[in-house]
Amino acid sequence: MSEHDQSKVKEINISQEMKTSFMDYAMSVIVSRALPDVRDGLKPVHRRILFAMNELGITADKAYKKSARIVGEVIGKYHPHGDSAVYETMVRMAQDFSYRYMLVNGHGNFGSVDGDSAAAMRYTEAKMSKISMELVRDINKDTIDYQENYDGSESEPVVLPARFPNLLVNGTSGIAVGMATNIPPHHLGEVIEGVLELSKNPDLTIAELMEYIPGPDFPTAAEIVGISGIRRAYETGKGSITIRAKAEIEDHNGKPWIIVNEIPYQVNKARLIEKIAELVRDKKIDGITDLRDESDRNGMRIVIELRRDVNANVLLNNLYKQTALQTSFGINMLALVNGHPKVLNLKEVLYHYLEHQKVVIRRRTAFELKKAEARAHILEGLRIALDHIDEIIALIRGSQTTEIARNGLIEQFNLSHDQAQAILDMRLQRLTGLERDKIEEEYQELIAKIAELKAILADEEKVLEIIREELIEIRDRFNDERRTTISVGEDSLEDEDLIPRQNVVITLSHNGYIKRIPLSTYRSQKRGGRGVQGMGTHDDDFVRHLFITNSHHHLLFFTNKGKVYRLKGYEIPALSRTAKGIPIINLLQIDKDEYVSTVIPVESFDEGKYVFFMTKYGVVKRTNLPAFGNIRRGGLFAINLREDDELHGVRLTDGEKEIIVGTRKGMSIRFEETDVRIMGRTAAGVKGVTLQEEDQVVGMDVIEEGQDVLIVTDKGFGKRTPIEDYRVQTRGGKGIKTCNITDKNGDLVSLKVVSEEHDLMIITTSGVIIRMHVQEISQTGRNTQGVRLIRVAEDEHVSTVARVNIDDDEEELNVSEDETTELDDVTNVEGDQPVLENDESDHVEPDNDVEKLDEDDSSTTDE
Repeated sequence: MSEHDQSKVKEINISQEMKTSFMDYAMSVIVSRALPDVRDGLKPVHRRILFAMNELGITADKAYKKSARIVGEVIGKYHPHGDSAVYETMVRMAQDFSYRYMLVNGHGNFGSVDGDSAAAMRYTEAKMSKISMELVRDINKDTIDYQENYDGSESEPVVLPARFPNLLVNGTSGIAVGMATNIPPHHLGEVIEGVLELSKNPDLTIAELMEYIPGPDFPTAAEIVGISGIRRAYETGKGSITIRAKAEIEDHNGKPWIIVNEIPYQVNKARLIEKIAELVRDKKIDGITDLRDESDRNGMRIVIELRRDVNANVLLNNLYKQTALQTSFGINMLALVNGHPKVLNLKEVLYHYLEHQKVVIRRRTAFELKKAEARAHILEGLRIALDHIDEIIALIRGSQTTEIARNGLIEQFNLSHDQAQAILDMRLQRLTGLERDKIEEEYQELIAKIAELKAILADEEKVLEIIREELIEIRDRFNDERRTTISVGEDSLEDEDLIPRQNVVITLSHNGYIKRIPLSTYRSQKRGGRGVQGMGTHDDDFVRHLFITNSHHHLLFFTNKGKVYRLKGYEIPALSRTAKGIPIINLLQIDKDEYVSTVIPVESFDEGKYVFFMTKYGVVKRTNLPAFGNIRRGGLFAINLREDDELHGVRLTDGEKEIIVGTRKGMSIRFEETDVRIMGRTAAGVKGVTLQEEDQVVGMDVIEEGQDVLIVTDKGFGKRTPIEDYRVQTRGGKGIKTCNITDKNGDLVSLKVVSEEHDLMIITTSGVIIRMHVQEISQTGRNTQGVRLIRVAEDEHVSTVARVNIDDDEEELNVSEDETTELDDVTNVEGDQPVLENDESDHVEPDNDVEKLDEDDSSTTDE
């Protein structure tokens, strides 16, 4: 090697060179490719796609353009990488199952949740979505900085103005070198509420922010189980949450079906179904007889048919454990702050976004101020010209060239170059009186605007107020219902102190769908208001129980089998106001032929309150409320029933009430609650009413002063009778007649205590529903047939009667926070009820310490 060649050789330390080169490469990947900026929530490729589309004019209000044209613009000017990478990124921005709020409006095949890829870019078309226009709004008003592109021939934005907090709203994921980010999407309205509150109170804690941003909101909906992972991620920037598919258990001719309507985020539906099929084939899951995908354009629907003998809840839990029906989402809120990667908690993300918006508003205001001042400067020159128009015309006419005229104007009238040029450019029509007035009016408006813009720049609170107004405007335009529900799972132990206490509305429908809604959803209205939409139900469904309680209060669910289950208010999934709810069977481990007959909200299990039971065959029991203070997840027996008996109704009392009971054959009995002695939880109870052969209890209620007794028969007749017509007797007797039963009106199906403020809902076996005001029903004596309430055909009869406490026509609710509202228990009359055999002994066989039924010879009958 020559000396000349040797002079070009540079000796280096290979270890040091590897470190330096690798760090340069790593930082390039971190800053220029894989991580989003905390301000606009975009990686460079996303930012370049949106900027290129905006520059090309492919905006939301314009026509679609070929995707290939957009991709070519991006890789040719801003992003010197493969076209497939850019197109795949744009495709994801147009998928409603990938982005919570899509930034690209796609036209054509952009893939599916089954993992199908999009059509080639030469076939598809795209344009910016309406919400993505908010990311580039005011970009031409000097709101952001620009930098040179890869070859210095173009300029591209360092960050977009981002008029909404996109980093949280749409989330992001990316793998850099030695680090990765994974931020879940959130609900736009909730995130904006968080920003608004932080702008008002910078000292908000993470826990207080979580009252406005309770957790992620995924585009594929599903359910987040537990809040501890969410809280950990929001406080530290890192955490893990469990996402579970939403499944309903339905009965089809005695066979249970599991219907999956929502799956976890980023789960491939086709692979999920294949995995379930593999588990069935390998006999790792037993009991599935059919599996099919019935999804269509109206939504997702995976049907899993089971054998008749399979417990659907148990099998569903196995599917959660062994398939992607339940997944974990690892949250790592890593983003670029001032060009450096940093793990951020929830408050820091919102803080940096708010600081970015302050800069955007200040720069926009300064831009508009500069523009306004420049225009005012011109108008000042025009005003001078109009005041000296004759001299100016003479000067211009006497000038040989434009330059001489302009210089003459500058020297004679002390004008600037721009003012003089504006006078020379002025048309003669501006000399009219109307035009002179317009110039003066525009000048005065500009002076006021300049003063306002200077005031904004001098006062940060004015800047914040503008940010709030514009965020509220975006929220009102693009806000929608939350999709993902957040619930406390069976296997997650939650610190109750972390769950905010709030008043909530719990609804349980006739078909067993339950949900929780914040009470604030139902704004207080004056009498006669229309109300708000309450609950989305099918035509054959209606709200059966509705009550206001606290998220930390207990709910006791009593079933027809005599069991009681307990949940906390916050364990009921929080859903939107118009949502249908989830099946109660998904929350309670109830059997296939078991259903909830009564729900009682309880704040505490203190002494002084009692639970009063009535069974179908006349057995009553009274138990101290504290006996139900410790109920296992699988429920407890609240009353021991004889083999063919069922629990008819349960009421919470103060120990001093009177009870009235009605039977199918038209008998009734009114007695003091204290006639029934207090018994233990495992007791069977005592006789409340002596029934004739083939008779049974159809109604039990607590008597309130000034109310009437209302009865309905199975052929649609009914009446109201003053409560005073029913004398107080001793429990256990046959009672007195409450209705004259004939072939015309049929057997009794319901007895309730009502007032004129109540409504009555009647449903027949053929599904016909009628609703009427109680005050429209005639008030007659006990020993009458009643009047016709609903016409029923010969082959049908009344099946269900419900008393409705509130005005909720078409499920519209109008409630105030200072009142507790409840729809009372429904009397559900089955067509083929077992009849009680004539049993002279009138007692229930005890189990161990179960109390025997008391004999009672006070069996007087009043005809």
